[in-house]
Amino acid sequence: MTTSKELAEQEERLQFDRFDNETALALGQYLLAAARERSLPVVISVRRNGQRLFHAALPGTAPDNDAWIDRKSRVVDRYGHSSFYIGTLHREAGDTFEEKSRLDPDLYAAHGGVFPIILRGTGPIGTVGVSGLPQAEDHAFVVEQLTSFLAR
Repeated sequence: MTTSKELAEQEERLQFDRFDNETALALGQYLLAAARERSLPVVISVRRNGQRLFHAALPGTAPDNDAWIDRKSRVVDRYGHSSFYIGTLHREAGDTFEEKSRLDPDLYAAHGGVFPIILRGTGPIGTVGVSGLPQAEDHAFVVEQLTSFLAR
């Protein structure tokens, strides 16, 4: 089981020195290529300051996956941490995000899969995420691809 400490360390490590529309498109294409290579049924989204800069839906996805991306992205936008981190904090505390946050569960979901785009020295400026796999797998895929993308 991944801990909130491990998830926070991921956010410290996976930061961008610059992020513009071209970076967003390259990141989206990078995730898309990896998902296609593995035949993953995922929706991929990259956003900056609320603007959707990249979106792709692979075979096996449905409109519900778009809704999940939106709900998880709202959590990241609100808290500045990955959707999995926020949900994990609540699980570790023995409660649930839904009961403690008092936010509309139709609009917010603290489930794994959306990660903050963090600009070094600035902080969170957007989101990158996937939906379609179990939440821990959604999160792990995004972290794996971000790690590889930033190492290029």
